[in-house]
Amino acid sequence: MKAIRIHEFGAPSVMKLEEVPDPVAAHNQVVVRVKAIGVNPVDTYIREGKYGPRSFPFTPGTDAAGVVESIGMGVTSCKIDDRVYVAGTINGAYADKVLCDERRVHPLPAFITYSQGAAIGVPYGTAYRALLQRAVPRAGETVLVHGGSGGVGTAAIQFAKSLGLTVFATAGSPAGIELIRKQGAHRVFNHREDGYLKQILEATHGMGVAIILEMASHINLGYDLTLLAKNGRVIVIGNRGPIEINPRETMTRESDIRGVTLNNATDADLHAIHAAIVAGLENRTLSPVVGKEMPLADAAKSHEAVMADGAHGKIVLVP
Repeated sequence: MKAIRIHEFGAPSVMKLEEVPDPVAAHNQVVVRVKAIGVNPVDTYIREGKYGPRSFPFTPGTDAAGVVESIGMGVTSCKIDDRVYVAGTINGAYADKVLCDERRVHPLPAFITYSQGAAIGVPYGTAYRALLQRAVPRAGETVLVHGGSGGVGTAAIQFAKSLGLTVFATAGSPAGIELIRKQGAHRVFNHREDGYLKQILEATHGMGVAIILEMASHINLGYDLTLLAKNGRVIVIGNRGPIEINPRETMTRESDIRGVTLNNATDADLHAIHAAIVAGLENRTLSPVVGKEMPLADAAKSHEAVMADGAHGKIVLVP
């Protein structure tokens, strides 16, 4: 089979399409024939070596969707030819076939495309963990999705809407603005427009928002603290460097800054996350947004695209 392989850390060009042996399912393992692969910002950090040592060569990626090709002894949750999405692999997702622990393979409804299925794992898992497991919202609260047009942002808007929250969202391009409107955000703001912070506060009648889901805390965290209501929570989802803040803003509001990462999710957390995702897909409150499809051979270009400004849905590779 074909797979993207990385033999050294570095720029996107270190990713090479190569022939490798097909994976074989052992006990409690599943082999999935891949139809689409999700590209996540974390994939670029791993490629660069920011997330610690790796055994070379390796195949990047965690998210995919496809059809179950074979199962090992003891597998009971799926069968051959089932449509599934994958949230975590053993051999890496940028490939024709992926080997997975049974617990990382989940059913994909027939009306959800494979490209949409590849857009689920990290984005929807992160959005659920950030909103439900870290922010712990109450129906009726206002949430600001600060950077709502990317994969995590659109997922967060959909979850928030289903929970009875009032949803504010920002984007920085006309396409992004239109996308978050279509996702059902109650109020939409352009975070490249002067005065948008004032507009957000005015929309809350000066009370502030209860929750902020922050995709770019290296830019926005200091501003976010001024937008919070009393006992508000900023959930740090994305960050690319240090920032100076005024802690007094947290004192006067008795507010919290809470980090989030899927890496800290326990098996019980992950079980809850994907039970909720599957239910949301089935009842159609969740519908992944695909912004761009690219061939697997263009993995390097996909890493450039996923880190560019103006995210608009999910970037997906197709074998």
